[in-house]
Amino acid sequence: MTKAINNPFFRTYETPFKTPPFDKIQTEHYEPAFEKGIEELNKEIEEIANNAQPATFANTIIALERSGKLLNNVSNAFFNVLSAEANDEMMEISQRISPKLSESSNNIYLNEKLFIRVKAVYDQKDKLNLSIEDSKLLDETYEAFKIQGATLNSNDKEKYRKLSTDLSILTLKFDQNALKDKNRFELLITNEKDLAGLPESIREAASMEAKNKEKEGWLFTLSAPSYIPFMRYADRRDLREKMYREFMSIGNKGDEYDNKEIIKQIVNTRLEIAKLMGFKDFADYNLKHTMAKKPANVYKLLNQLLDAYKPVAINEYNTIQGFAMGCENENITVMPWDWSYYSEKLKDIRFNVNDEMTRPYFELGNVKEGVFKLATQLYGITFKENKEIPVYHPEVQAYEVYDVDGTFLSVLYTDFFPRSGKQSGAWMNSVKPQYKDENGHDSRPQIIIVMNFTRPTKTRPSLLTFDEVNTLLHEFGHALHGMLAKGTYASLSGTNVYRDFVELPSQIMENWLTEKEYLDQIAIHYSTGEKIPQDMIQKLVDAANFNTGYACCRQVSFGLLDMAWHTLTEPFDGDVIAFEKKAWQPAQIVPEVDGTLMSSSFGHIFSGGYAAGYYGYKWAEVLDADAFAAFKAAGIFNKDIAKSFRDNILSKGGAEDPDVLYKRFRKQEPTIDALLVRTGIKK
Repeated sequence: MTKAINNPFFRTYETPFKTPPFDKIQTEHYEPAFEKGIEELNKEIEEIANNAQPATFANTIIALERSGKLLNNVSNAFFNVLSAEANDEMMEISQRISPKLSESSNNIYLNEKLFIRVKAVYDQKDKLNLSIEDSKLLDETYEAFKIQGATLNSNDKEKYRKLSTDLSILTLKFDQNALKDKNRFELLITNEKDLAGLPESIREAASMEAKNKEKEGWLFTLSAPSYIPFMRYADRRDLREKMYREFMSIGNKGDEYDNKEIIKQIVNTRLEIAKLMGFKDFADYNLKHTMAKKPANVYKLLNQLLDAYKPVAINEYNTIQGFAMGCENENITVMPWDWSYYSEKLKDIRFNVNDEMTRPYFELGNVKEGVFKLATQLYGITFKENKEIPVYHPEVQAYEVYDVDGTFLSVLYTDFFPRSGKQSGAWMNSVKPQYKDENGHDSRPQIIIVMNFTRPTKTRPSLLTFDEVNTLLHEFGHALHGMLAKGTYASLSGTNVYRDFVELPSQIMENWLTEKEYLDQIAIHYSTGEKIPQDMIQKLVDAANFNTGYACCRQVSFGLLDMAWHTLTEPFDGDVIAFEKKAWQPAQIVPEVDGTLMSSSFGHIFSGGYAAGYYGYKWAEVLDADAFAAFKAAGIFNKDIAKSFRDNILSKGGAEDPDVLYKRFRKQEPTIDALLVRTGIKK
């Protein structure tokens, strides 16, 4: 009883802007809150399903939309912390609660009485005189029921229940295996000679990492701030190879963290679900709710990109191959662990610019302010740190965000540094989405962006690479999509859009980083306070398309791999490694390495929501290049274009079809041409 009384989830949050009281939430609070949240939701669903009144948009569709408040609150808090600050106990809770959440979802979508009511409203849609947004909510609700088994017979519904529950457990296990396997590898260097080529900033970070783990020497891990610079700068080719092989064998060691059998189970379970729903494969099933619509359109895009970029990529590889042979004065074959190393050397020679030259100008604090300033220049919004807002880790910062007229817009959390309990990569998420409550009050969102940047050391602040700045802009674009939401329904708010549309608001932000006018604002030397020299800006702009063919083919290869796994029409029980090699071979440029495997740690498609959707990054890249062309034509800080982008894209969320929204903003169909021009493929 005491635990229930003291559980923060069971009381109204007495925090600024009713943010989660992370300072009071203990691990022991989550599971009881999940249990009670599921119980409350089940009662609400039963009330809607058994309502004696005829089904209406209000008493069925809106009632469904607004159900499950407690469960949403605890889920949003728990899964954000699980991704960014997990421990063994949290992982164990996730494994226990995941099947219960699947069951709860199934209890909604497989509820026959409830679906009868939803269908009754849907069937009279044309007579209801609904707004565009209300009509979209009705369509999405009806389709969600269909796609999750509502039209199945009773036997097939039970099959779907089991399959969906199994899938939730499998994807979670995949994710946790990859994290645990990644975290257990360490490369401890004790001879300073073995650090040859590595810049002082990287050495210092590795030394601090070793000290933190009470070891002597320099410690390197598979986290991005450690792995990427090691592969780029370390002269020791054998150590680069060791790091590469370790990175490309995460989840592929034949032990308790091996993911190969889990991959088979995931793709076979997804295939079984798709066939149960009447589709030939999972991609066909999953793409129905995207801009692409069907696999043929995905392959059309990927093949268009291959046709345009692969000849360029082959030339780039041959150039790097020749350069490497010249460097080593021997007949060397450039392998995957060589690509970044020799590419960086050649880029440095050609453009006289590299990460270590630019790092001092990209101090995290200045960059963050520069990113905030870009949002101010475009949309008039401002940011104010609030240390009274509780956070789940001392390194997390919370900001109040205000609109141009001074009205409150959002809370923004930022979490920048790697930790052992944090997933790799970078992401944006919602702690609370935007929506209007039953009284019409605009309940503003709470948004989080999470990174894995290089930590500050005793002598230097956190200094970012050019790519890391790009990543921050990308995730901040997602954050803007969430923060500027202006809809009625949470399920259609912010980033709740088609998967191949969601990357447009994020990827368009990356375009500013190669604009002189913006770089001149954001890049300030951390110790001298001087702005980045104009000639260095020009070098960065000139180098922006260095090896662009290779970069594109790499992304296409991931898209091909994803589609191969999810266009299987028969259960798979073959060799996972052989399957991967064949799937992405058309886009491979650098020689394959025996025994390596990416699929076993490819969280995007096996645990992160991008199954049959990884192509979306390239799909959205076509859109973002085309959209930024409008800014380029009118001026990169043009407020009229920014207002149009905000009004038609950022604030709308999923309230209308993305094709309609995009054409309303751009006043034309998107084409691949702007992307080809931006990357230097086409004049």
